[in-house]
Amino acid sequence: MKIYLFLAAMWGLIIMGGGIAVLVLGPISVSGLGEYDRVAGSALQAAAALLLVVLWIFILARVKNYVFRSDVRWDKT
Repeated sequence: MKIYLFLAAMWGLIIMGGGIAVLVLGPISVSGLGEYDRVAGSALQAAAALLLVVLWIFILARVKNYVFRSDVRWDKT
């Protein structure tokens, strides 16, 4: 039954990550660097997206460990 918690967390993070990417990361722009404005803005967006991916993997790993640690019991007799 807890596997559904993992699946719900996974889908929730996918939907939330897409929303963050479109609504927050998309409009980011950098000004004041002349011809390098677009490059700097893209680099900032890419760094933020990579940070989100690492955060999502960390969260899913924690949920996975919670689900499978409680469902699988090793009998040490």
